[in-house]
Amino acid sequence: MKQLSKNNIRAVGLMSGTSLDGLDLVAAEFFYSGTSWSYKIHAAETIHYLYEWIDRLATGHLLSGENLIRLHVEYGRWLGIQTKKFIQKTGFEPDLIASHGHTIFHQPENHYTFQAGSGFEIASETGIITIADFRSADIAFGGQGAPLVPVGDKLLFDQYDYCLNLGGFANISYNENQKRIAYDICPVNFILNYFARKSGYEFDKNGKLGRSGLINQSLLDCLNAIDYYSCMPPKSLGREWVEMVLLPILKEVTIPENNIIRTIYEHIALQIVKSTSVFDSKKILVTGGGAFNGFLIERIRALTNNELIIPDFETVCFKEALVFAFLGTLRILDINNCLSSVTGSLRDHCAGVIYRV
Repeated sequence: MKQLSKNNIRAVGLMSGTSLDGLDLVAAEFFYSGTSWSYKIHAAETIHYLYEWIDRLATGHLLSGENLIRLHVEYGRWLGIQTKKFIQKTGFEPDLIASHGHTIFHQPENHYTFQAGSGFEIASETGIITIADFRSADIAFGGQGAPLVPVGDKLLFDQYDYCLNLGGFANISYNENQKRIAYDICPVNFILNYFARKSGYEFDKNGKLGRSGLINQSLLDCLNAIDYYSCMPPKSLGREWVEMVLLPILKEVTIPENNIIRTIYEHIALQIVKSTSVFDSKKILVTGGGAFNGFLIERIRALTNNELIIPDFETVCFKEALVFAFLGTLRILDINNCLSSVTGSLRDHCAGVIYRV
């Protein structure tokens, strides 16, 4: 492998989000000018999960210890195989691979988080240095272990006042008083997909189901009163929170399901607008699968004075994978890639376990 240079590193980033859309892969090159970072995306691809992987990853938290280890190893091997195919197809020669893995458990209040996808397996399959397990160190330092993307927002996308990602969960990132502030806002695709699947759809394409219902004000008030929304950051969300807090509220109501979905949309839009009200008439970069949901974007635009900017397709779909490639780049250079102002950890630090071959 060539000698790593701080001003020119090539990396492949892997990202699997909670909405289980698939595995995102990005081949990117990062450049350091001496004062700032820039990047170039050489190739990007989403490998949609077959039902087997959707089922295994969605139910991973129910497995025995032995079977969870088997999932961790087998999914890691699958990630390695897919990455090797991606590299061969694109002709990209990376210095490193950075993998987020797929979150099975995220309970910072209990001092643990777990992302399936063994880094050893990826490195073994590809023969390339792999960096994985980006969240555990922050948990050990007393942080939330999330969000991690704000480092990339700060160093690669600083031309925007807010960076908003609409994935399984909505998360926000911005600078305030010379500190990076970031946190999970609320569930988005994670909960919308749950109701879409109940209606026989993989997801609510362009918000069609949302448009068909009416807002139930009582339910909306109940959702907006959930304690999490009044907590100050740092804070983060996961599957466990949805199952323990949000779903019980939604299962108790006896209104038509399309009205529940419509109310969820309004709840999401209101929480996002609330979280982007620190500055007014500013630019919001919007990425993630939710950026393609026309109805959701309409509702946010109707409620905010800020400008929503939806960038090119690659940035919308692959920004998180790109940033994890960047986090791996910072890790291999021993540059802090996790901010205490974001996660609440004891100090800024350089996260990620390096698996060498």
